[in-house]
Amino acid sequence: MGLAAILTMGASACAQTAPAPSTPNDYAKPDNWLCLPGRQDACASDQTTTIVEADGKTSVETFKAATAPAYDCFYVYPTVSTDPGGNSDMVIDPAEKRVVDQQLARFASKCRVFAPMYRQVTLAALRSVMLGRPSPGDAELAYGDVRDAWRWYLANENKGPNNQPRGVVLIGHSQGSRVLLNLLKNEIDGQPAQKQMISALVLGMNTPVDAAGKYGSIPLCTKADQAGCLVTYVSFRATSPPPANSRFGKTDADGHRAGCVNPAALLAGKASFEDAPLHAYLSSKGFGAVEGQAPKPFAKGLTVTTPFVSMPGLLSARCVSEGDFTYLSVKINADPADPRADDIGGDIAVAGVVLKDWGLHLIDVNLAMGDLVALVDRQAAAYGAK
Repeated sequence: MGLAAILTMGASACAQTAPAPSTPNDYAKPDNWLCLPGRQDACASDQTTTIVEADGKTSVETFKAATAPAYDCFYVYPTVSTDPGGNSDMVIDPAEKRVVDQQLARFASKCRVFAPMYRQVTLAALRSVMLGRPSPGDAELAYGDVRDAWRWYLANENKGPNNQPRGVVLIGHSQGSRVLLNLLKNEIDGQPAQKQMISALVLGMNTPVDAAGKYGSIPLCTKADQAGCLVTYVSFRATSPPPANSRFGKTDADGHRAGCVNPAALLAGKASFEDAPLHAYLSSKGFGAVEGQAPKPFAKGLTVTTPFVSMPGLLSARCVSEGDFTYLSVKINADPADPRADDIGGDIAVAGVVLKDWGLHLIDVNLAMGDLVALVDRQAAAYGAK
């Protein structure tokens, strides 16, 4: 079931349910992880991609996970649970498998991937909030699970050669990024674990930064070969910037602007507010973070049989700061004369009406996936050089 379906289903889906259990999860149990190194799980998914050039020519890009990566990736997934209560259970459903396929599995070409299950606030709870009702979800329960998983990872998996700690990239999207911001604040910033942080990718969520561009003591990344920094953005079409009612990209009540880092620009040696082509990996199945509408055709007469599509040069982006909003402005470099599509999907629509306040939230990660994977590898090299 997709996000749009959740937002339009009957109110009975948000009926009161028994409170989520507060017993801590045992993350020593493999069943409590979506993804762990060395096993065939949700992250061992097919990432084969059809490359569609501007002239319509196609090629196939295969994918292979790294055999002995030197660093780790710790991922917290966004709001995807279709469970009926305010918080999800710990059963791995298709929704959780789908999102790691879209947002995490490709990082396995560079790092060992860790993705804990957690009792997240559900889509049903999100719908309740959007209807102006109190949320039946417990955000502290969700955070506590991820914190416990992080602590277990540090104690049991974060060991490299000669028992030295391994560098780690933290990755989150939407609710996962909100949880990560709390984890950075409470467990990493100023703590011993900060020395192991290669970078943090806080995607699809506002990261309030001070005048110096820092979240606590953690700076926004300003170049590709920089470790210990933060990459964050929320994405909107250049032709549809965030409206006044958008929660994404908005300056907070204390005057902290939302951070914006353009990973494609950093890789090109540019500043985040300069335009740079995006290395996107779009799903041929028609969904990003959650299932959505069928994708628009990628090119005239093209039938795509691979899970992903990449169209070099079609998309570019730059960070924009206007009024109360700071965001990644995504431009479609359409050419009606070539056979490729002049538009992409990715909007949230309810009853055919696009919710402009959400921007391109569903595909925040897909839009810059190739750039993010390349960037963390550069950051890991900079971390290793220290």
